[in-house]
Parts: sequence; C-alpha cells; structure tokens
Amino acid sequence: MTYIENVFACIAAPLVVAALCAGGRHLRTFVFALAGMLSCLLSAYVNTFLAAVLDASALGATAEIAPVVEEVMKILPLLFYLLVFEPEAGEIKAAILVSAVGFATFENVCYLLQNGAENLGFLLIRGFGTGAMHIVCGAIVGHGMVYVWPRGALRAAGTCALLGTAVVFHGVYNLLAACGGRAQYVAYALPLLLIAAGFAARRALPARPGGDK
Repeated sequence: MTYIENVFACIAAPLVVAALCAGGRHLRTFVFALAGMLSCLLSAYVNTFLAAVLDASALGATAEIAPVVEEVMKILPLLFYLLVFEPEAGEIKAAILVSAVGFATFENVCYLLQNGAENLGFLLIRGFGTGAMHIVCGAIVGHGMVYVWPRGALRAAGTCALLGTAVVFHGVYNLLAACGGRAQYVAYALPLLLIAAGFAARRALPARPGGDK
C-alpha cells in the first residue's frame, strides 16, 4: 500500500474536474464514485490498524475484519445522503451502486500495485468477480434501504440487517478467494451468477405498477 494516497489523488483529480464541469444531476454520480474510492482507501487503513491491534492472521483479517470494515465504510456515504437529502428510491439505488463501483475500481488498482499486472486472464476474472461482489453487496443494501428507510420503525433494525447480510456475503467471498485453487474461482463466479440470476428474474417477473422500470 506504499504511496497509495498519491495514486488516489491522481485518479480522483480528473473525477473532481469532471464533477465540477458536469454539475446538476450528474454531480451526484461523480461524488459517489469518489466517495466509494475514498471509502476503499480509508478501509485499507482501518483494516491494517485492526489487524495489528487484534493480532489477526492473514486469513482472519481477510475473512473476518475486512468484510465488516469495508461494508460499514461503503454504507456511510449512503446514510449521509439519506439523512441530509432524503432522495427518491431510484436515487438511493444509483448512489450505492456507483459508490460500490468506485470502491471496487480502487480496490482493483491497489491489487495491481501489490501484485503486478502480468497475468491478464486472471486479472480479468478477478476484476469482474470482485467488482460483481461489491455490486451485489451494494444492491442488497440499496434495494433494502428503499423499503426500510421510509418506515421509521424499521430504519435502525433494517439497516443493521441489510448491513449484516452484505457482510456475510462479502465474508464468504473473501474466504473462498483466500483458499485459492478451485474455491477461488467459485468465489469469482458466485457474484456474477447472482447478478445474472437477478437480471433473469427481473425480465421474467411482471413490472409492478409505479415501480422502477
């Protein structure tokens, strides 16, 4: 993670310029992409700190600490957005998904810096798998928040339940990926299959009146 702050600054700089130029409704997209990347950077610091304090093994840090820290960090920008701006359902889903994409993109950059970029085939498989995992976790939280947030009594419990579901899925993914071998490829395939199943279910089910299209 040496000089990762400099890498973040270089990637964030054009996004900041684009955000200032775009303005209006498009501004939110760039802001949440930056928020996702910043969440990834901060998660790396917190993960390292907790792993050192708890004297965790590499597997423990990957499968137990990282999923909790990363999912909590990813949901914080969304909670701020909900509390301050009271967005509509579609805006909630878009915000968490863009944030998840920003997080996954910067995480892939960190992986390349640590492990090199020689094996393009494996990097593509891992890149799609990791990106899909973060998107699945974001979809769990985003779609769930659309339901629980307008219901005041469910806000706290519902948010914790959604966060817990995302953490468990993230933890299973990290555990399988850390095992290597065939389990690693099962991890990469799992979120992609879930996304494909989600698209298939969306096409098969009739649209609800007044629902998202």
